Amino acid sequence: QNSSCLKFVLCLLALLAFRSLVRKYNCDICFTPMIVAADFLRSIKARDSEFTTNERDRPLIVQFAAHDAQSLADAACAVAPFSDGVDLNCGCPQRWAMSAGYGACLINKPELVKDMVRHVRNQVDNPNYTASIKIRIHKDLRQTVDLCQKAESAGVSWITVHGRTTEERHQPVHYDAIKTIKDSVSVPVIANGDIKYLRDVESIHKLTGVDGVMAARGLLANPAMFAGYEDTPLQCIWDWVDISVEQGTPFTCFHHHLIYMLERVSSQPERKVFNSLSSTSAVIDYLQNTYGSVHDLKT
Repeated sequence: QNSSCLKFVLCLLALLAFRSLVRKYNCDICFTPMIVAADFLRSIKARDSEFTTNERDRPLIVQFAAHDAQSLADAACAVAPFSDGVDLNCGCPQRWAMSAGYGACLINKPELVKDMVRHVRNQVDNPNYTASIKIRIHKDLRQTVDLCQKAESAGVSWITVHGRTTEERHQPVHYDAIKTIKDSVSVPVIANGDIKYLRDVESIHKLTGVDGVMAARGLLANPAMFAGYEDTPLQCIWDWVDISVEQGTPFTCFHHHLIYMLERVSSQPERKVFNSLSSTSAVIDYLQNTYGSVHDLKT
């Protein structure tokens, strides 16, 4: 473990139960899934369904999608008593988000991003509350550096950089671009993209000089990754079962996370059987009968 490099978690499925799990395995800071700020402000139902936390769920960053400064600031004020910061998503490449003016399209609107960060800074009545952004890179990296420097001038707390362009999906991460950004600003920079094992944290830290790393898909496959496990240990599986039962996690969410966790450590016939299970009790019986209570799952 590199104590100088923080380890963040951001997953599309990172609801409270999953955040509770990864915190047991050396994850330093957790993010919520992306929440549309306007919907969050407009709908009590949206607030109740999309933002659930408890006193142990800290440090916690609430990630918002927004395309105007006031909505982001209002949403930040609403969650500030229950969290440690907000993060503006400027990196989501999904078509629905970009067509609505959210996500990665914001990297082409540096003045708007600057204004949004400043609004949060000015309106949240807590000087220690963080306002961060998560971005993708431009083909012309000078544009990305300009965006980051503008955000820095507005008081951004840190910048998470997913080292791909908006068009790129599974191409190699541009770690050289992340290093250039790190060298161009004085605020902390977090690297994101293709972090699958703890050793990747150290190698990316050495390559880029970043202050932290953010993992998403790697932690879905192995929530104990930051504790140094190559594959999901059986203890982590049972921790997930216990947390899910305790918190009343819906079966679909409970089951989907286990499908991710077991993918690398089970055979195709085993996965076929497991994926077809339709109740929590059936899942628990399967896990007990197949893996028992030995310390680690083996391939």
